[in-house]
Amino acid sequence: MKVVVTGANGQLGQDVVKVLTEQKHVVIAADRSQLDITSKEAVYAFMEQVKPDAIIHCAAYTNVDKAEEDQEAAHLVNALGTKYLAQAANQVGSKMVYVSTDYVFNGEASVPYEVDHPTSPLGVYGETKLAGEEFLQEHLERFFIVRTAWVYGVYGNNFVKTMLRLGKERGEVGVVHDQVGSPTYTVDLARFLVELMESEKYGTYHASNEGVCSWYEFAVEIFKQARLDVKVNPLTTEQFPRPAARPKYSVLSKDRINKEGFTPLRNWQDALAVYLDEENF
Repeated sequence: MKVVVTGANGQLGQDVVKVLTEQKHVVIAADRSQLDITSKEAVYAFMEQVKPDAIIHCAAYTNVDKAEEDQEAAHLVNALGTKYLAQAANQVGSKMVYVSTDYVFNGEASVPYEVDHPTSPLGVYGETKLAGEEFLQEHLERFFIVRTAWVYGVYGNNFVKTMLRLGKERGEVGVVHDQVGSPTYTVDLARFLVELMESEKYGTYHASNEGVCSWYEFAVEIFKQARLDVKVNPLTTEQFPRPAARPKYSVLSKDRINKEGFTPLRNWQDALAVYLDEENF
């Protein structure tokens, strides 16, 4: 298949390009310099020229805290950018995969979020990503929405890299223990996105590595696997204030992945081990 990947230079996008290439798809890797998704004209012209079979939309405004003060930019990228891509996909007969987020939920649940659970974003980032979902559903029939959480990979900055850096520098870190979710390794997520794209089983999915932990437990496991002697102090969310509210419970139910017969993502501890090996840690 001929596949356009937006955000191709990002943390997830680079792994998606890699997986697509390994699986012999024709990849058009589009970063911001090649495709401005906030320009309707640019998106239409690009897709008319390329005429892809599928679009995997990884580009996003992901700075959760900055989005609170820069609402217009977040809306432009996450909502309108997705709308323009969906409209263009519809025009050229392409299917589309949109990477969304656990932030579309308020984090007040106590059991894993199902794909049809009512949405209720806490802040601008979640609101704009949800708006992207709604535009996709409005303008396209052949679409996949994939909500994920706690993403980390070799490319770009993430929690694992931050912990390793701070741990080595300080020997002691403080990490919140009252926010719970499932870490997601970009390689595993990329493989799922491509497997999904190759199917006709449209709709909404939740994808993260198996298992559940708090950020504190995640940090403890990172240092254990990296064989670093670092003291990890558990903090409450209130002790670590941020401009944007974080969902306290971000566990996503992967029932639909199993029901549709797709390959489940591996356990998060196993994925972390592979990541650290890839980072030569």
